[in-house]
Amino acid sequence: MRLYGASLLYAMTVSHASMAPMPNVPIDRLELRRYLGTWHEIAHLPMRYQKQCIDDITATYVMRDDGMVTVRNACRQKDGKHDAADGVARTIKGKPGALEVTFVPSWLRWLPFVWADYWVVELDPNYEWAVVGGPSRKYMWVLSRTPAMSRETFARLCDHARRRGYDVDRLVMSGPLR
Repeated sequence: MRLYGASLLYAMTVSHASMAPMPNVPIDRLELRRYLGTWHEIAHLPMRYQKQCIDDITATYVMRDDGMVTVRNACRQKDGKHDAADGVARTIKGKPGALEVTFVPSWLRWLPFVWADYWVVELDPNYEWAVVGGPSRKYMWVLSRTPAMSRETFARLCDHARRRGYDVDRLVMSGPLR
């Protein structure tokens, strides 16, 4: 009976720990040079800037000479045409996993409100997938280095995002699961 009680207590502890809220903060270690390159979007929370995109959504990051990062977001639209938006990202001193991104012309970038938070909140140790969001939890992206992601990985990332306070029930799927 004592073994049963100990097992039950352990199971309750593990179950409770897996349901505990997770902090919604940027990761504390990001090797920006490893993060560069092309990422495929698997899912995102709805936002007006992406409403025309239906699939083949990518984000490509390239280091610039000035230390900032060129950002190119591209997608396929309902009519079959491709759309793209070019912007820049900058790092935030002391917060390796937190960046700010803007898509306004360079002459407007001095305005503080044109920069949006881009927080890497979860990242595969091999940089094969990432979850990006921000402090408001109003937007979120699940990204992968490949156009498809395993169902198991996606489910785990959604569970973690839910525990961070993101409304994953509203996710729009844009890439296939395998």
